[in-house]
Amino acid sequence: MAAGETQLYAKVSNKLKVRGTPSLLEPLLGMGFPVHTALKALAATGRKTAEEASDWLRCHRDDPSLDDPIPQEYALFLCPTGSLLEQLQEFWRESRRQCTKNRAHEVFPHITLCDFFTCEDHKVECLYEALRRAGDRIRASFPAALPLALHSSISYLGFFVNDSPADVIREFATTFAMEVAVLADCTVKPCTKQLHLTLAHKFYPHHQRTLEQLARAIHPGHACPWTAALCSRDMRFVHYQTLRAIFQYNPQNEDELTLSPGDYIFVDPSQQEEASEGWVIGTSHRTGCRGFLPENYTEQANESDTWVKHRTYTFSLATDLASRKDGETSSRRNGELHPCQTPRDVSSIQALQATIARKSVLAVRHGERVDQIFGKSWLQQCSTPDGKYYRPDLNFPCSLPRRSNGIKDFEHDPPLSSCGIFQSRMAGEALLDSGVRLACVFSSPALRCVQTARHILEELKLEKKIKIRVEPGIFEWTKWESGKTTPTLMTLDELKEADFNVSMDYRFLLWVCASAKKIKRKGNGSW
Repeated sequence: MAAGETQLYAKVSNKLKVRGTPSLLEPLLGMGFPVHTALKALAATGRKTAEEASDWLRCHRDDPSLDDPIPQEYALFLCPTGSLLEQLQEFWRESRRQCTKNRAHEVFPHITLCDFFTCEDHKVECLYEALRRAGDRIRASFPAALPLALHSSISYLGFFVNDSPADVIREFATTFAMEVAVLADCTVKPCTKQLHLTLAHKFYPHHQRTLEQLARAIHPGHACPWTAALCSRDMRFVHYQTLRAIFQYNPQNEDELTLSPGDYIFVDPSQQEEASEGWVIGTSHRTGCRGFLPENYTEQANESDTWVKHRTYTFSLATDLASRKDGETSSRRNGELHPCQTPRDVSSIQALQATIARKSVLAVRHGERVDQIFGKSWLQQCSTPDGKYYRPDLNFPCSLPRRSNGIKDFEHDPPLSSCGIFQSRMAGEALLDSGVRLACVFSSPALRCVQTARHILEELKLEKKIKIRVEPGIFEWTKWESGKTTPTLMTLDELKEADFNVSMDYRFLLWVCASAKKIKRKGNGSW
């Protein structure tokens, strides 16, 4: 790793550690990706998971612009939810059906809070913090229902936000811009003009009356949770046309693009001189590669279909306290529900939470498995001629536990990949942060499941206190594993030898009796 990358990584990691959040960079760097491309992938995927970022990097391995320092463009929108959103979406569908597509259909229903601005990839976390601070400051004064007044002209139809609620929203946008300037050193221009929610824009004049009739069926006066959404887009394709692939296309020549159904393609209408009739030149949103593609394999898509939603802040609704027994109000912050109780409600809420906790069952799927990433022939990729294991890729596990029949037993009982191990640890860390308490743990005898259980317990600091109860009855024998070959699972003794803290005294709750009676318990702890 270059010295400059090392300093940048250390700087970003320190910021994340101060905030108490795990760095998503670490697993990406462990896979061998450079810092600047890892940060670019995280920004392009909304900094959700390292797995999504690594998938993005794998898809963009041939992207000629992968190393270019091109940041994303960000904007903040106020979006309706609940019944109002459903009414607006119905208007979107009917207006497009009856009056064809107009500019409003390019983007989801929203009120624009600021113009698009650029932010360096390593400062994106600062935008999230700015959104949280601005939301916390305005939350108490945010109106329960926004007064939306319908306005119509020859080329525009939409709702205007007036009076003091508009001032509160502008204050929120201004606060966000100030926080971003301080935390991320970015210049943000908050919306200072008339706040509006566009219903139709740049439509044919003879469609105005029909659009107005459809708009009057919307009832915006009811209380509605409003969400501030931070979104980003690729600034290089702002004025491009967006197409969506509807058929698979395999290239016949080197200068053609591979298309899979659902792929988005950016096309510049002004740069199509080289394309033959029926063909266009475009850039794949999925891979970043540029080439020719058959136009009749695609359909028109919306501008915002390729935007990435990063973080949201949902403002609380002012509720009628007289209609609620406990008088509680609730707010949703950054996607999480935060109840606010009056003093007399605390004991009853805690008692209810304790009752729920005593009766909770937590079901967890295993992490990413090696064969689903490298295919069913994965074992041949990591085996030497003399049957020993070696690591051909950083996403393969560092080592494999010893099995009585050697490495071949892993073919139908694969381990977790490196990403799968990371996912399992993150799940355990999330459970630790949420305050979940575990009394016992059951696991399928599949190695990937036992591994997932162990890593979760390690993050919960319970790996020595709670033994894993291996239960064959919850082993899934469908789809990927189904076939005539019986999987050879590790015995309890082998799991114990591999340092898995499994219970040797547990008696199975269920007997697995498939048509061939493939799994059976013996008294010596084997299968």
